[in-house]
Amino acid sequence: MIVLEKEPVFGGTTALSGGVLWIPLSKCGRQQNPADTVERVREYMMSETGNNVDAAAVQCFIENGPAMVEFFERETEMKFVPTLYPDYHPDAPGGVDIGRSILAAPYDIRGLGKDMRRLKPPLETITFMGMMFNSSNADLKHFFRATKSLVSFLYVARRLATHVKELALYRRGINVTSGNALAARLAKSALAIDIPILTSTRVKELLSEDGNVIGVRATAADGDLRITARHGVVLACGGFPHDLKRIAQVYPHVKRGGEHLSPTPVGNTGDGLTMAEKVGGAVKLGFADASAWMPVSKVPFGNGRTGVFPHLLDRYKPGVIGVLRSGRRFTNESNSYHDVGAALMRACEGERETAMWLICDKVALGKYGLGYAKPAPMPVGPLLRKGYLIKGETIGELARNCGIVPDALEMTVHAYNLDAERGEDPSFHRGRTSFNRYLADPDNKPNPCVAPIATGPFYAVKVVMGDLGTFDGLGTSVTGEVLRADGSEIEGLYAVGNDRRSVMGGNYPGAGITHGPNMTFGYVTGNAIATKAMTSKEKV
Repeated sequence: MIVLEKEPVFGGTTALSGGVLWIPLSKCGRQQNPADTVERVREYMMSETGNNVDAAAVQCFIENGPAMVEFFERETEMKFVPTLYPDYHPDAPGGVDIGRSILAAPYDIRGLGKDMRRLKPPLETITFMGMMFNSSNADLKHFFRATKSLVSFLYVARRLATHVKELALYRRGINVTSGNALAARLAKSALAIDIPILTSTRVKELLSEDGNVIGVRATAADGDLRITARHGVVLACGGFPHDLKRIAQVYPHVKRGGEHLSPTPVGNTGDGLTMAEKVGGAVKLGFADASAWMPVSKVPFGNGRTGVFPHLLDRYKPGVIGVLRSGRRFTNESNSYHDVGAALMRACEGERETAMWLICDKVALGKYGLGYAKPAPMPVGPLLRKGYLIKGETIGELARNCGIVPDALEMTVHAYNLDAERGEDPSFHRGRTSFNRYLADPDNKPNPCVAPIATGPFYAVKVVMGDLGTFDGLGTSVTGEVLRADGSEIEGLYAVGNDRRSVMGGNYPGAGITHGPNMTFGYVTGNAIATKAMTSKEKV
């Protein structure tokens, strides 16, 4: 077995992610929620996938998810810990408030030895001086409370001291969390059993013979490679979030000329799909939502360099709302990133630009930050001067500085404040679900998601559409064989990860619905290949 990676580092989208897996009925999940059942999980998945349901794939996922977790924890470097995440739609049929999302345990990447330098660094925009934050709320709450709680202050001080020491010794953080920990643990597991990971090695084409895939042709620094595969080629190229031609076909906001910024690796250009098509594989496009949508903002680092900030946290906080250029709100800002992104695209239908502005006052900015702007005591002056953060002494002035209709924004904020004083949001019902409240501020009473926007100056960040990876992809059998348009299997060719069409049918029902199914179906595909190899060996 050999792993070929075209980038000079390994880890891909996984290394940039939150590292959460949606695996219902895992050992952790059963301890947290003993009342959860196969029937409830199936009901939830059927409800969420709707007309795009693949019943056989859903059943395979439910049956194999817990087995995958048990296998990886027993046989590899993988370790998982529970999270407190609710399902993203906990009030939907079969939804739950806890027990289905697990997280890769933190990892000391010195365990990778000399390969530590080849691990893809975390997404720059969501680190502080390169320090990662665990995607569980338990870690983040200390950073938001560092100026209010001695316990949180000491926690943050220890984290910072440790990180500064790591930077001095290793020029990067070594105690990694979230997706970096997931990628590092998986890489260590492969390297420990002598599976090579060849970086800076780009696969150019699939080799086929009599309709069967028998290997690949690749290029590396020292020349071209021809690699034959006895038991199959597995495509895991990260989908197509940076394939400009393909996303123009299926992203509604791109079709109408809107901006799209993806925080996924720029190397995810749909190579796997393109190569599979050349040997007869069929790419299935057509989900109503072709990707896992993520509202993002463009961060100016300076010297012409920019980054993409995913708005994972700020939208949930009290005293922050999202408005269109018209000045009106359009959705519950505390819904999941995917749901808010889908709502934004619908709200901007017929317009060339798909964008919103997150609005807050001085109090909320100081408590929670806004986008890439950090909470107090971190200075916001540099981001104001660069134009990332927009300021106005009044709501009307803020509107004019953003290009929003001033009278409309003033009316929106006034109407919102009247209800927010009582912790209510009759327009969009923020705080109604356990997921709305999960990433909000529990100290804000009576509604952790709602507070007035009343104390000037006022601030805004412009937000456009991005994604966390694609849902559309190659059609496969349940066990991962790539299919032709007529439904027949291409012998020797498999697809996993985001190259394989998502079992979630273009929806995003919970934290980790990319990694959970991807690792589960990777496990299923690996077992299928091993079974075929053993059968072939026995025949010989």
